[in-house]
Amino acid sequence: MTDDPAPDTARRSPRPCPICKAMSVAKYHPFCSRRCADIDLHRWFTGRYAVPAVEPPDGFEEGDGPPAGDDDEP
Repeated sequence: MTDDPAPDTARRSPRPCPICKAMSVAKYHPFCSRRCADIDLHRWFTGRYAVPAVEPPDGFEEGDGPPAGDDDEP
């Protein structure tokens, strides 16, 4: 394994690190260092970051309700 960045990563322009606001480095893009990448990963693992979801009501089973793509249009 090499330390060279992946070809698609090398083409990205530097932008501020989302953790500390220093300029990002291609090797850790979009972060500036492994430390900031690890901080971000820790935030995901501990639930500080979460993707919002809509929970189905109790008793809901797959197949209940209108078919996907049905917008109640006449």
